[in-house]
Amino acid sequence: MLPTEKIIHFLQQKVEVTTEEAAVFGEAFQAKILRKKQLVIQPTFTAKYRYYVVKGALRSFIIDQKGEENTIALAIEDWWITDYNSYIYQQPATLFVEAISNSTVLQLSYENEQKLKAANPKFETFFRIIAERGLASQQRRLIANLTQSAEERYENFAKLYPQFVNEIPQYIIASYLGMSTEFLSKIRNHKLNRKS
Repeated sequence: MLPTEKIIHFLQQKVEVTTEEAAVFGEAFQAKILRKKQLVIQPTFTAKYRYYVVKGALRSFIIDQKGEENTIALAIEDWWITDYNSYIYQQPATLFVEAISNSTVLQLSYENEQKLKAANPKFETFFRIIAERGLASQQRRLIANLTQSAEERYENFAKLYPQFVNEIPQYIIASYLGMSTEFLSKIRNHKLNRKS
């Protein structure tokens, strides 16, 4: 399946569109091949695009005052990522967004998204749906961070996203879950010992 066919299929799962509408939507995106560790957004530069992941994985992160990376979001196939504050308000970014692995993405410019929304209420509905789902996901993560132990957070993460556990470096998962890599190693080892 071509990258544009994939985003059209994703659109059709959320809203009913005609063949012509689907084609217009697909034409708004541009396919990009990213190398592992390639940055697509950096602090101080405005995020001009949001990215739909066709293949591979990306993450957004910040670097704190100690020089440590803190992962804010992860994105795999059929997920979206950008620095949303920068993208929505078209102001300088505060996050880095990088490819965790060699990846194929479809980038949508802020201008093209605005044109799509203005041209067709179905596209406005589509973007509202993905925004609502993203917000609900962020809320679940925030509540989990406030109410669950580190071990519970990891177990739930591994159950929901087994592909992350195998494909994404442990230090990124630890950062995303709000713990040190060493602590995550202890949790994983403890889990393996319980199975044996």
